[in-house]
Amino acid sequence: MAFDWFKRKAKNITTSTEDKKDVPKGLWHQTPSGKIVEHDELRRNNYVSPEDGFHVRIGSNEFYEMFFDDNKYKELDAGVESVDMLNFKDTKTYSDRLKEVKAKTKLNDSIRNAVGKVGGHEMVISCMDFAFIGGSLGSVMGEKIRRAVDYCIKNKLPYMIICQSGGARMQEAAFSLMQLAKVQSKLAQLSDEGLPYIAYLCDPTFGGITASFAMTADIIMAEPGALIGFAGPRVIRETIGKDLPEGFQTSEFLVEKGFVDFIVKRNDAKAKVAQTVSLLTHA
Repeated sequence: MAFDWFKRKAKNITTSTEDKKDVPKGLWHQTPSGKIVEHDELRRNNYVSPEDGFHVRIGSNEFYEMFFDDNKYKELDAGVESVDMLNFKDTKTYSDRLKEVKAKTKLNDSIRNAVGKVGGHEMVISCMDFAFIGGSLGSVMGEKIRRAVDYCIKNKLPYMIICQSGGARMQEAAFSLMQLAKVQSKLAQLSDEGLPYIAYLCDPTFGGITASFAMTADIIMAEPGALIGFAGPRVIRETIGKDLPEGFQTSEFLVEKGFVDFIVKRNDAKAKVAQTVSLLTHA
């Protein structure tokens, strides 16, 4: 008995990988606890898993969509970009690394500034993008924060920084570290004007960011389960020669120790920020 209908016309399967009708990338997301969540459902819930409450790492586009009323805002200083002032090279040149990450992320650097209304209150939000070289602090981040603060002072607006960074950008060496003093001096001017500054710490917030402006805000909020610290736990463990407490460097641990004012779930963040701005500006 012949099964001619089953015979292939060609000996081999020639369909390219790109043309195969497979499940699209990003349709499902798996959280660290193993929960599987549909991407559309995750997006509708501000990228918080409804299964276990895990906060998926997101970028400035998603944060701005979440915070600003009707997703309406004006981006400030969008054209400021990093340059390779030291002709730095590790496994590749810094200039090549910048070209690659700009093409991949469609971002000019690791932070964006925007002004708009949050719960009816006009304010400026600077948001870091971890996808751009780990949200690292470089000369552009320092300069854009300076410009954001100047805009706030000029227009009498409250200010907020959404932090998610691995720390200073090594390719800019001392130029990166100088931004810590630069940013702190500008935030002191903001305080002198009586304008509120809020920090919202996300996973991860590390290095020089934690050692400076992430921890000097009038109100310090943090997402649940965010890792926040200066050096990593392995380095600290090897330095002190002791095991670290359970939950060390999580936002919950830092609230308990008084480094963070309170934890705010992402779905509650907009309302909490609007309430905080209202209280501080009236005060």
